[in-house]
Amino acid sequence: MINIEDTLFVIIDVQDRLVTMLNKQEPIKKATSILVSSANIMNIPIVLTEQYPQGLGKTILDVISQVDETSIIEKTSFSAMQTPEFAEKLKSYGKKNIVIGGIETHICVYQTVIDLIKEGFNVVVAKDACASRSSDCFKTGIQLMKDAGATISNVEVVLFELLKTSKNPNFKPVQALIK
Repeated sequence: MINIEDTLFVIIDVQDRLVTMLNKQEPIKKATSILVSSANIMNIPIVLTEQYPQGLGKTILDVISQVDETSIIEKTSFSAMQTPEFAEKLKSYGKKNIVIGGIETHICVYQTVIDLIKEGFNVVVAKDACASRSSDCFKTGIQLMKDAGATISNVEVVLFELLKTSKNPNFKPVQALIK
């Protein structure tokens, strides 16, 4: 069970050029935007990565417009945990639950999840906030993360698990995002 107090969101490489390579661009844009908006409503920290932004572009506008510049870590390694600035920032929050989404599921998301699990984090993959260029690669990445011990979920399940009750003061603003 995850909770607001001990959770952090990680968004991996949801960048302009990577998103345009996807067959289904709108679902990942929407799911990622909902995750980031909800994190802001619930005061959950967010860390974003950008894989080689000079070549792949910046994080999509729907997402980058909602985060502080200091939340964005540039990387060239596939696993974000192999970038010292990312690992240090993540650990500095002292959270044990990581909700993760991003592109590409079978490469950067997968390798980051494996390293997070090795570091002792409880990892929840928001499946609908993940994408790969091919559905086969996407399915393989999800299965590998599940086999490694990550919980496979989706944005709506994660958000309602964090809220716990309709009496939560954040319930209505978060619910409005998913309607």
